[in-house]
Amino acid sequence: MMDRLMLLQLESAGCAVEALVNGLPVVALPTAGGRACLAVHEFIVAGRNRLGLRAGLPATGLAVGAQPRVAVGPTWARARLVLARAGQSAGDPAARVLGSVDWAVEEGQAYEAPVGRELELDLPVSFPRWRWLDAPPVPVNPVTQRQIVEFLQGLAVELGRGNPEPLLAAARLRFEEIALAYQSSAADAMQRFRAHLQGLFERKALKIVPPQAETTLLRPVADGRLIECLDPLGAPVLHTQNDDASIGNQSWPIRLAMVEGKIYVLR
Repeated sequence: MMDRLMLLQLESAGCAVEALVNGLPVVALPTAGGRACLAVHEFIVAGRNRLGLRAGLPATGLAVGAQPRVAVGPTWARARLVLARAGQSAGDPAARVLGSVDWAVEEGQAYEAPVGRELELDLPVSFPRWRWLDAPPVPVNPVTQRQIVEFLQGLAVELGRGNPEPLLAAARLRFEEIALAYQSSAADAMQRFRAHLQGLFERKALKIVPPQAETTLLRPVADGRLIECLDPLGAPVLHTQNDDASIGNQSWPIRLAMVEGKIYVLR
């Protein structure tokens, strides 16, 4: 078990927000605001890093054009990168704040949304060079769109059958790098994924509708080197749609790269 964890804490009120690390959106909050926190080792690189904040997003979080807004009630957001000991919360006064990006607007004040803020910081970490850093930018055109949608449809069909192997094969590098980031075992993580999916299949909790081209949003992230695959509401495009509310639903975030025509799920 790791002694220390690098955590990204996002807090907000009055606006939908997302926090980014090195151009990758990793955590978001809705208009109602609140607080979210997660470990982000797999997004951190040795040396110079970028901590970003986008506030005042639309409901889907996907629009890029500026829109006029007026702050109704307290409207603010804060993203903090925190180094904490294992078992220690990001809000613990003893945790070390490595960097913070803040934004706020007074109640009743007009502003252009979305609002972007970014901070550059040097981190003395010794992570290996993650493969997504060297992936070529993905051109989003009709040819690549078709290839990506067909790839996603194939994954959806196999997951619905309780077969995790196509996704595991495409995401093998992701499992390996996350294991390196957290000093764990990729083989163990992949086996847990298999067991979890088999459990869902046995409970008949794998109702997955294959994504269609017209309802699949391909969002370039990480300076265009990865494509985030989303549904029209900004959620992961691969997800279950179980009728029984007591079962709950699952989703599988997909951020993929394309190298020489082959697709890899890298995050």
